[in-house]
Amino acid sequence: MAIAEKTAITASELKRMLDKGEDFALLDVRNDDEFARWRIEGRHIPFTVHIPYFNFVEDTEGSIAEVERQIPKDKFVVAVCAKGDSSAWVADEFLRPRGYRIVNLEGGMIAWGSYYDAHDVPESLDDVVRIVQLERTSRGCLHYIVNYDGDKAIVIDPPRHIERVLEITQERGWRITHIFDTHAHADHISGGPQLSKITGAPYYLHPYDAIHPIDVLPATIEFEWLNDGMTFQLGEATLKVIHIPGHTLGNIAYLLEGKRRYLFTGDSIFVVSIARPDLGGRGDTWSPMWYDTLTQKLLTLPDDVLILPGHFSKHTEAREDGVFAATLGELKQTNDDLRKVLTSSKDEFVSWILSSLPEFPPQYVDIKRVNAGLLVPDEEKANELELGKNICALASAYK
Repeated sequence: MAIAEKTAITASELKRMLDKGEDFALLDVRNDDEFARWRIEGRHIPFTVHIPYFNFVEDTEGSIAEVERQIPKDKFVVAVCAKGDSSAWVADEFLRPRGYRIVNLEGGMIAWGSYYDAHDVPESLDDVVRIVQLERTSRGCLHYIVNYDGDKAIVIDPPRHIERVLEITQERGWRITHIFDTHAHADHISGGPQLSKITGAPYYLHPYDAIHPIDVLPATIEFEWLNDGMTFQLGEATLKVIHIPGHTLGNIAYLLEGKRRYLFTGDSIFVVSIARPDLGGRGDTWSPMWYDTLTQKLLTLPDDVLILPGHFSKHTEAREDGVFAATLGELKQTNDDLRKVLTSSKDEFVSWILSSLPEFPPQYVDIKRVNAGLLVPDEEKANELELGKNICALASAYK
């Protein structure tokens, strides 16, 4: 294997190895807290050994013996740390000289955290639109670029790392005309305001989400207001704004109608679950509203609508083509949480959903502050806030 002749690999190469299910071991030398909070995962989860970097410093021979006990020398190894330096040192100084076929992950977990895979949505390839799904592999976040009318494009739920969006649109000769967020995100920093400044395209958000739900302070970012029922003409296609309060008060789904129908659900309906209603600190109040939204707005849409969610919990939710998507009709049969909605009264739903909430990540409060313009982090702080997978779905999604 050519990759085994290298001393380092990129996040993109590691992602391909995970997608293909290649046989290798992962040696993670981060500290205990970092490892417990966030690990490398993919469609196939590699055999992982965790030995902190400082163990190699303080007990070199014991640490090497532990590697030899757990990883045979004929196994290909990928070493990883936070930034790529410590794992490179362990690989170069201790393991490669002892006969291990080991490479280092360039940039470490920071590089892994900012890697985005891109997939064309096949259903759109013969349509009047073309949809690109951007997968932020480490966090389970999904972002979208929609090409229309030849060389124009809109962006839905733009990521913080707008370089990837600009790279794709520039490579394909597309000009960004509109930028939309489905809501004021809690799990990741939106690139919408910055992308708007660079491209001149207007940035859209529902005004209810322009108030921080915990601080009750108005946003300082510039944005255009969205209202329920607004439509945008995208060449021969139409984009309709559907206000779907529940996850947030200003939560939006976008119904795109070309030759077929697509629904960008953001944080509402996912492939295996539904969104949680408590990240604004008001789960008791928002849960009944969330039930009304699901039963009266989302689940009444046609079954052939292709659901394009804002998140995934596990890489195995992807189809064989790598895209995270399913029709609404399919999800009514396969998504257990959605089926629960269909068979529950409002009171039953509220009781069930409030008992199904995962932990509340404290950093989500600050991420919402950033997205409202109330806090401006440097790059190091932004990376720290975004560490780990998103936890925007109900607890059932992570089992």
